[in-house]
Amino acid sequence: MPAQHKELAAGRWFRLTLAEQLGNIGSEVHRAASAHNKNDSEFRPAFYRALELIDLTLQDPRHRGRLKEIARLRETLCEAAAGGAMYHSTLEDIDRYLMQFAVAARLRR
Repeated sequence: MPAQHKELAAGRWFRLTLAEQLGNIGSEVHRAASAHNKNDSEFRPAFYRALELIDLTLQDPRHRGRLKEIARLRETLCEAAAGGAMYHSTLEDIDRYLMQFAVAARLRR
């Protein structure tokens, strides 16, 4: 699948703080959660954009000590989108979690 966030994938993503990265992931998760079980044509692109941003975060060399946590976010997001049977998480739970990073990033500006 081609990169949806071409400018971010070209390097800008790696200049953002972890809080800013997670806040941006949260924006896509929020879009996906809003469309989940309602509008598949809006859900899928937002879900895939969130995964793309998580994958970019995993590639960020500054986060080597946090790879397990970031990978767990990806796993939990996928599992929640599939119904949440294993972890009992929902997209709304993940949205609320990531919103805290968006708020923290905004407060630091």
